[in-house]
Amino acid sequence: MYIRLLNPDDAEEYRGLRLQALQLHPEAFLSTYEAEKEMPLEVTRSRLEPAEDKFTLGGFTDQGELAGVVTFIRESREKLRHKGSVFAMYVTPAARKQKLGHSLMSELIMRARQIQGLMTVNLTVFSDNQPAKRLYAALGFTCYGTERNAVKLDGRYLDEDLMTLELGSGEQGHEQDRHINAGPVIN
Repeated sequence: MYIRLLNPDDAEEYRGLRLQALQLHPEAFLSTYEAEKEMPLEVTRSRLEPAEDKFTLGGFTDQGELAGVVTFIRESREKLRHKGSVFAMYVTPAARKQKLGHSLMSELIMRARQIQGLMTVNLTVFSDNQPAKRLYAALGFTCYGTERNAVKLDGRYLDEDLMTLELGSGEQGHEQDRHINAGPVIN
Protein backbone atom coordinates (compact mmCIF):
# COMPACT_ATOMS: atom_id res chain seq x y z
CA MET A 1 0.00 0.00 0.00
CA TYR A 2 1.09 3.57 -0.59
CA ILE A 3 -0.14 7.08 0.23
CA ARG A 4 -0.22 10.10 -2.07
CA LEU A 5 -1.82 13.50 -2.38
CA LEU A 6 -5.04 13.36 -4.39
CA ASN A 7 -5.78 15.88 -7.14
CA PRO A 8 -8.67 16.65 -9.53
CA ASP A 9 -7.66 13.73 -11.79
CA ASP A 10 -8.68 11.39 -8.95
CA ALA A 11 -12.23 12.78 -8.73
CA GLU A 12 -14.09 9.80 -10.22
CA GLU A 13 -12.32 7.21 -8.08
CA TYR A 14 -12.61 9.41 -4.97
CA ARG A 15 -16.31 9.97 -5.57
CA GLY A 16 -16.92 6.22 -5.94
CA LEU A 17 -15.17 5.56 -2.63
CA ARG A 18 -16.99 8.43 -0.91
CA LEU A 19 -20.38 7.13 -2.06
CA GLN A 20 -19.45 3.64 -0.85
CA ALA A 21 -18.53 5.08 2.55
CA LEU A 22 -21.80 6.98 2.81
CA GLN A 23 -23.83 3.87 1.88
CA LEU A 24 -22.00 1.44 4.17
CA HIS A 25 -21.51 3.79 7.12
CA PRO A 26 -24.05 6.64 7.08
CA GLU A 27 -23.56 7.00 10.83
CA ALA A 28 -19.91 7.99 10.36
CA PHE A 29 -20.43 11.08 8.19
CA LEU A 30 -22.47 14.27 8.32
CA SER A 31 -23.20 14.20 4.59
CA THR A 32 -25.60 11.71 3.02
CA TYR A 33 -25.39 9.36 0.07
CA GLU A 34 -28.46 11.02 -1.47
CA ALA A 35 -26.94 14.51 -1.29
CA GLU A 36 -23.53 13.53 -2.64
CA LYS A 37 -24.68 11.28 -5.49
CA GLU A 38 -26.43 14.32 -7.02
CA MET A 39 -23.36 16.52 -6.69
CA PRO A 40 -21.65 17.28 -10.01
CA LEU A 41 -18.25 15.66 -10.50
CA GLU A 42 -16.81 19.15 -11.01
CA VAL A 43 -17.50 19.92 -7.33
CA THR A 44 -15.45 16.88 -6.35
CA ARG A 45 -12.67 17.95 -8.70
CA SER A 46 -12.50 21.39 -7.11
CA ARG A 47 -12.46 19.89 -3.60
CA LEU A 48 -9.49 17.72 -4.56
CA GLU A 49 -7.40 20.68 -5.77
CA PRO A 50 -4.58 20.74 -3.22
CA ALA A 51 -3.63 24.09 -1.69
CA GLU A 52 -1.32 25.29 1.04
CA ASP A 53 -4.08 25.01 3.64
CA LYS A 54 -6.09 22.01 2.44
CA PHE A 55 -5.37 18.62 0.99
CA THR A 56 -6.81 15.14 0.62
CA LEU A 57 -4.65 12.04 0.90
CA GLY A 58 -5.41 8.73 -0.74
CA GLY A 59 -4.25 5.30 0.33
CA PHE A 60 -3.83 2.84 -2.52
CA THR A 61 -3.48 -0.92 -2.70
CA ASP A 62 -0.47 -2.45 -4.43
CA GLN A 63 -2.78 -2.86 -7.45
CA GLY A 64 -3.37 0.92 -7.53
CA GLU A 65 -6.93 0.86 -6.18
CA LEU A 66 -8.01 3.71 -3.91
CA ALA A 67 -8.74 2.08 -0.54
CA GLY A 68 -8.72 4.96 1.93
CA VAL A 69 -8.95 8.74 2.14
CA VAL A 70 -8.62 11.59 4.61
CA THR A 71 -8.90 15.38 4.22
CA PHE A 72 -7.21 18.21 6.13
CA ILE A 73 -8.49 21.80 6.08
CA ARG A 74 -6.88 24.68 7.95
CA GLU A 75 -9.14 27.30 9.51
CA SER A 76 -9.43 30.33 7.23
CA ARG A 77 -10.25 33.07 9.75
CA GLU A 78 -7.17 34.88 11.03
CA LYS A 79 -7.84 34.27 14.74
CA LEU A 80 -8.27 30.54 14.11
CA ARG A 81 -5.46 29.91 11.60
CA HIS A 82 -3.40 28.13 14.24
CA LYS A 83 -5.88 25.24 13.94
CA GLY A 84 -6.91 22.77 11.27
CA SER A 85 -9.32 19.85 11.12
CA VAL A 86 -9.49 16.29 9.84
CA PHE A 87 -12.50 15.37 7.71
CA ALA A 88 -13.89 12.43 5.74
CA MET A 89 -11.57 9.71 7.05
CA TYR A 90 -12.51 6.37 5.49
CA VAL A 91 -10.85 3.02 4.79
CA THR A 92 -12.60 0.29 2.80
CA PRO A 93 -13.57 -2.87 4.71
CA ALA A 94 -11.09 -4.91 2.64
CA ALA A 95 -8.19 -2.62 3.60
CA ARG A 96 -8.92 -2.45 7.32
CA LYS A 97 -6.55 -4.13 9.79
CA GLN A 98 -3.68 -3.41 7.38
CA LYS A 99 -2.69 -0.14 9.10
CA LEU A 100 -3.89 1.99 6.16
CA GLY A 101 -5.83 4.32 8.47
CA HIS A 102 -2.73 4.74 10.64
CA SER A 103 -0.60 5.44 7.56
CA LEU A 104 -3.07 8.02 6.21
CA MET A 105 -3.28 9.84 9.54
CA SER A 106 0.50 9.69 10.08
CA GLU A 107 1.05 11.28 6.68
CA LEU A 108 -1.59 13.92 7.41
CA ILE A 109 0.09 14.79 10.72
CA MET A 110 3.52 14.95 9.08
CA ARG A 111 2.20 17.36 6.42
CA ALA A 112 0.33 19.42 9.03
CA ARG A 113 3.55 19.85 11.02
CA GLN A 114 5.09 21.51 7.94
CA ILE A 115 2.42 24.23 7.77
CA GLN A 116 3.80 27.51 9.14
CA GLY A 117 1.92 28.66 12.24
CA LEU A 118 -0.26 25.55 12.63
CA MET A 119 -0.40 24.45 16.27
CA THR A 120 -3.43 22.17 16.57
CA VAL A 121 -5.20 19.48 14.57
CA ASN A 122 -8.79 18.74 15.62
CA LEU A 123 -11.29 16.08 14.67
CA THR A 124 -14.65 14.74 15.71
CA VAL A 125 -15.57 11.08 15.94
CA PHE A 126 -18.81 9.43 16.95
CA SER A 127 -18.48 8.36 20.56
CA ASP A 128 -19.33 4.72 19.86
CA ASN A 129 -16.70 4.34 17.07
CA GLN A 130 -14.14 2.57 19.24
CA PRO A 131 -11.76 1.46 16.44
CA ALA A 132 -11.41 5.06 15.18
CA LYS A 133 -10.98 6.43 18.70
CA ARG A 134 -8.23 3.87 19.39
CA LEU A 135 -6.46 4.86 16.16
CA TYR A 136 -6.58 8.57 16.96
CA ALA A 137 -5.43 8.01 20.55
CA ALA A 138 -2.50 5.90 19.32
CA LEU A 139 -1.45 8.86 17.16
CA GLY A 140 -1.50 11.24 20.13
CA PHE A 141 -4.99 12.75 19.90
CA THR A 142 -6.77 13.35 23.19
CA CYS A 143 -10.47 13.77 23.86
CA TYR A 144 -11.32 17.20 25.25
CA GLY A 145 -15.09 16.91 25.28
CA THR A 146 -18.22 15.20 24.06
CA GLU A 147 -21.09 16.86 22.27
CA ARG A 148 -24.26 15.09 23.35
CA ASN A 149 -26.92 14.53 20.67
CA ALA A 150 -24.58 15.98 18.03
CA VAL A 151 -26.28 14.23 15.10
CA LYS A 152 -29.72 12.78 14.52
CA LEU A 153 -29.78 9.71 12.27
CA ASP A 154 -32.84 7.56 11.63
CA GLY A 155 -34.64 8.94 14.66
CA ARG A 156 -31.81 8.41 17.15
CA TYR A 157 -29.22 10.82 18.47
CA LEU A 158 -25.48 10.19 18.33
CA ASP A 159 -22.80 11.78 20.50
CA GLU A 160 -19.51 13.05 19.08
CA ASP A 161 -16.17 13.12 20.85
CA LEU A 162 -13.99 16.15 20.19
CA MET A 163 -10.32 15.22 19.86
CA THR A 164 -7.19 17.32 19.46
CA LEU A 165 -3.50 16.90 18.71
CA GLU A 166 -1.11 19.65 19.78
CA LEU A 167 1.68 20.04 17.24
CA GLY A 168 3.69 22.61 19.19
CA SER A 169 4.00 26.37 19.03
CA GLY A 170 3.89 26.47 15.23
CA GLU A 171 6.16 29.51 15.14
CA GLN A 172 9.49 30.10 16.83
CA GLY A 173 9.44 32.88 19.41
CA HIS A 174 5.68 32.95 19.91
CA GLU A 175 5.47 30.67 22.93
CA GLN A 176 4.30 33.63 25.04
CA ASP A 177 1.14 33.78 22.89
CA ARG A 178 0.01 30.36 24.07
CA HIS A 179 -2.77 30.09 26.64
CA ILE A 180 -3.56 33.80 26.97
CA ASN A 181 -6.90 34.12 28.78
CA ALA A 182 -7.21 30.36 28.71
CA GLY A 183 -9.68 30.12 31.58
CA PRO A 184 -10.69 26.79 33.08
CA VAL A 185 -10.61 23.61 31.05
CA ILE A 186 -13.95 21.81 30.97
CA ASN A 187 -14.04 18.13 30.10
